Amino acid sequence: MEDRSKIIAYGILRALGIVGGIILILWFLYKVQAVIMFIAIAAVVSLIGRPIVTFLKTKLRFNDIGAAITTLLFVMGIIVGIIAIFVPILIDQSEHISKINFEEVQHNVNRLNVEFSRSLGVDQVTLIEGFKQSEFIKNFDISVIPTFINSILGNFSSLVVGLLSVTFISFFLLKDSRLLLDSFLVFANKGEESKFKHVFHKTKHLLSRYFIGILLQLLILFIIYSILLFSFQIPNAFAIALFCAMLNVVPYIGPVIGCGVMMLLVISGYFTADFETVILPKMIYIFIGYCIAQLIDNFINQPLIFGNSVKSHPLEIFLVIIIAGLLFGILGMVVAIPTYTAIKVVAQEFLSEYKIVQKLTKNL
Repeated sequence: MEDRSKIIAYGILRALGIVGGIILILWFLYKVQAVIMFIAIAAVVSLIGRPIVTFLKTKLRFNDIGAAITTLLFVMGIIVGIIAIFVPILIDQSEHISKINFEEVQHNVNRLNVEFSRSLGVDQVTLIEGFKQSEFIKNFDISVIPTFINSILGNFSSLVVGLLSVTFISFFLLKDSRLLLDSFLVFANKGEESKFKHVFHKTKHLLSRYFIGILLQLLILFIIYSILLFSFQIPNAFAIALFCAMLNVVPYIGPVIGCGVMMLLVISGYFTADFETVILPKMIYIFIGYCIAQLIDNFINQPLIFGNSVKSHPLEIFLVIIIAGLLFGILGMVVAIPTYTAIKVVAQEFLSEYKIVQKLTKNL
């Protein structure tokens, strides 16, 4: 009886120790979530840059360090190029804002409101008065402005630290192709190293194709949007096209937001023009062009790029994205496909005896 009591007490203590250990691990992961995010972003950069590194090493005979540095410089050049597109526009818009006559803005907004209401055949609503009567304006505390500015400065410094961290980690991941593999093999039991290696290499191959496919999708949309906006002489067409294309990283929701942003920027570009003869026709034509671009993306780009890169049926991808969005929000939608792909590869290797796993992974 005494031995049984000791066994029960030992079991309870062991269970409490396991629960305490899990809580401690979760607390630790929560505290270092920024580092985990840096590693994840660096891993994505290394997956995208891996084909470039391989090309430089095999075709141009670069050493490991030279190939890694060249690839990082190429990626950083793309990022700097994107920033270079937006910064002059932001500076230009800042200068315009400093010269704004707000009485004239109020007059133009009310004029657009009258013309818009007349075009749609609805009752006129005074936008300025409606804005003034909104709960946000009534309860607005002017003291939040200094706090907001300080938060921007704080986030800017965090962004610089994050960029340096991601660059540093990416360099070593690109330089040493076995670094991620060795870290992954730490979790393998003795005798299972070959299975873990197979899972790692297959997941890396599929995710590398997926992220390159994402870049190709954004490039195609950027070209289509640019042609559309240039055709109708919309100011800052390159920047608008790039921003709206990048929003497509968020499945389903991103294109809707992008459409709204594009329409607003079309209005702002012709703010003082006549609504019925200039603004409305441009909005209609650009909306039609945007819808055509999305149809091309949904029915041609995505099935070819995503279906072939992650070996999943379009309906399967749709359901996974929707479920991830319901559970984890927008971030869940963004990471749904790569996470699901990794889970499928792991399931195929370790749970292949189940029929549902066989069905889902038959094309991998």
